[in-house]
Amino acid sequence: GDETIDAKTRSMMNLTMIAALGKMHEWELHCNGALNNGVTKDELRAIIHAIGIYCGVPQAVECFRIAKKILAERGL
Repeated sequence: GDETIDAKTRSMMNLTMIAALGKMHEWELHCNGALNNGVTKDELRAIIHAIGIYCGVPQAVECFRIAKKILAERGL
């Protein structure tokens, strides 16, 4: 059959790719989408950690700032 990637995994991939491209407005939208698709707070932390390693600390800090705001808005 066709190879498919589940919505949660795709969301995790999207967050890392969008961060690497530096598209922070899109990152905010996809961060919300990822949480809706079942990505947990701990998984989000791990994704941001990977972004820091592969894209640099300044990019990870920006992602963290946005994620923190979204999590606060959701009461998480």
